[in-house]
Amino acid sequence: MSHVLLLRLAAPLQSWGVASRFWRRDTHSRPTKSGVIGMCAAALGLPREPTHRGGPDPLAELAPLLFGVRADHPGKPVSDYHTVGAGRYPLRPRDIATDHRRAAAAAALLEAGEGDTFGDVEVADWYGAPKYIASDPRSGALVSGQVRRNALTTERWYLADAAFLVGLESTDRRLLDRIGHALEHPRRLLWLGRKACPPSGQIALDVRFGTLEGVFRSAPLLPSPSEAPPRPGDERPWAWIESPRPLPGTAPVRDQPVHFHAAGPAHTARWETRGRVTIEPNAGDWNIIL
Repeated sequence: MSHVLLLRLAAPLQSWGVASRFWRRDTHSRPTKSGVIGMCAAALGLPREPTHRGGPDPLAELAPLLFGVRADHPGKPVSDYHTVGAGRYPLRPRDIATDHRRAAAAAALLEAGEGDTFGDVEVADWYGAPKYIASDPRSGALVSGQVRRNALTTERWYLADAAFLVGLESTDRRLLDRIGHALEHPRRLLWLGRKACPPSGQIALDVRFGTLEGVFRSAPLLPSPSEAPPRPGDERPWAWIESPRPLPGTAPVRDQPVHFHAAGPAHTARWETRGRVTIEPNAGDWNIIL
């Protein structure tokens, strides 16, 4: 007998990266299994790697869960233009004490009294944020190996005002209850794909008997996270439902988490179907915290 834990993923901004790089960080059109499982692992306080050699896999319980997404309010893709680095920053007392190169460069300014406090003094062509940190052979202190840096531009994509109904299916009702409780009482910070995107309102809704497909039909639409009127087709939202094996009509998606090691995560393929969901007329309404 299967049960489904329903989650509400809504916020002003979400970003579910698929092939992000430093200069261009994309977002999927919907939450990824890797991102949601990672959020559940953070809520439960699981380590990134086994605590000892040969220890249990932290994702042993979470990775096998069947995953589904219903796009009740798909949101609007928006991009944010960033510049990173460059410029000069005011000196601090520790900048003078730990970096003899910076102290020498600032000596003339300090002696001339061009500034009443350290925060008023800047060294020309000196980038103040640390980059390429290494031990200085002269003093032994940790210093920056790059004193000047050109500005870098990055393009970052988000989903604005989106709300997704996510389902996690399992035969283990106690596991789903434990995950739902942890998401409302997390042991670590939670975010929707990126640290700049904290979730809003209630995340864990309830655990229902049935399969992902059946529960998505019986669950009402989530409230809109914005004041915008419903769009045409909202009454039959798109849904993506994981299949435990490749079947006719399924497509591969490479977001099945293998591990979240600090050196870099690993993923493999899973299988899912895509289609519209007709919500039952007697689905009712939600009583949730927005």
